[in-house]
Amino acid sequence: MNNIKKIRPTKEQHIVIIGAGFGGLQAAKELTKHKNKVRITLIDRHNYHLFQPLLYQVATGQLSPEDIAYPIRSIFAGKKNVTVLKALVQSVDLDKQSVILCDFALSYDYLIIGCGVQPDYFGHDKWAKFAPGLKTLQDALYMRMRILNAFEYAERKQSPHTPNIVIIGAGPTGVELSGALAELSKIVLKNDFRRIHPDRTHIYLIEASPHILPGFSPKLVWAAEKALKGLGVTVLLNTMVTQISENNVEIQKGNQKESIPTQTVLWAAGVKAANTTSFLQNAEQVKKDKKNRIIVNEHLSIDGHNNVFVIGDLAYLAMADDKPLPGIAPVAMQQGRYIARRIIAGLKGKTVPPFRYRNKGQLAVIGRNKAIADFGFMEVKGSLAWLAWVFVHIAYLIGFQKKILVLLNWAWNYIKPKSSARIVFGCEDKDVGHPLPKCPE
Repeated sequence: MNNIKKIRPTKEQHIVIIGAGFGGLQAAKELTKHKNKVRITLIDRHNYHLFQPLLYQVATGQLSPEDIAYPIRSIFAGKKNVTVLKALVQSVDLDKQSVILCDFALSYDYLIIGCGVQPDYFGHDKWAKFAPGLKTLQDALYMRMRILNAFEYAERKQSPHTPNIVIIGAGPTGVELSGALAELSKIVLKNDFRRIHPDRTHIYLIEASPHILPGFSPKLVWAAEKALKGLGVTVLLNTMVTQISENNVEIQKGNQKESIPTQTVLWAAGVKAANTTSFLQNAEQVKKDKKNRIIVNEHLSIDGHNNVFVIGDLAYLAMADDKPLPGIAPVAMQQGRYIARRIIAGLKGKTVPPFRYRNKGQLAVIGRNKAIADFGFMEVKGSLAWLAWVFVHIAYLIGFQKKILVLLNWAWNYIKPKSSARIVFGCEDKDVGHPLPKCPE
């Protein structure tokens, strides 16, 4: 570390934001309104902001990667008090107020950490190579490769049976994946093959709890289950996964054990904080929960370090019912805006009340004209909920051109459901003839 050049802030307060997710982006946007008071350095390992709620559509060939990724520099091109760095943070020294990258260090006056999460395999990390999760664009492309290659392999081997696809975890991601895969196999790929029948694909959605979609009312959960079964998805509740291997998934319900032969397993069962929580130096007093999320106070800061804030999936803030806030985009966005307002208020010698999340409702889509929505004052299902889901997601996309392109893409797929984003990327030559392509390095 002796050769590291340290960059000192100027007279403006220097705010470093780690992670350009929903929360980090909202904080930066809010802070840019105060260019005479602050300068901002936004650090992310990628040069794009990723619209994670639509990752499953990339994984199932409904959208291309470019449809849900937007260059960070373009967002702040006209904001002279924002510097964007594509870099990987090595560590954070809380005592010296320094963010250390591979080639230099940044001193900060305020730090906002929003690094996100990674799949949680509940102590079975060896399952990761057989059951990929869905948190990054690379994950989505790899998942798409696994899904499409399953059909290609069956066609090449002229298998008497179409592939079995197993999705583990029936939260919003698992439900959306299941519905999208059912439509992919029964509608999009139906006439693409000659030796197999993709519409006969068996899709299993496995959930350890008694019902799918935790957080939704029983009425909406029942509607979602009915829609999934209508698409041919086999929903297995109160079912534990006991083993995953290259060609098989073992499950147990009560005392009954069963084996599902499959080479396509997708993980949507849970998440935990990314390993980035270990980069905090001098952080003996920083508390974490069992999923390695950083416990923050009611102002979203770390106790003992009031100028260090943690937001989004990486933060644990218990509510009145002792349950953490849901790991969804609206939570992170509200947290990002709150922290920006709190910092600016502090610079003016003012205070703001503790953070309070305003729940504007939740949505889950199952398929075409099949969705559920809970707006608090009203519950909706079917076509109306599906339309609400479409326009809410369009509204959250960044960039007018992205909004129009995705809306036109969805409209075209609605009229003629034949997605063109079905290209298999990665390992095409070395994995020919192999049923389970390895994830590219």
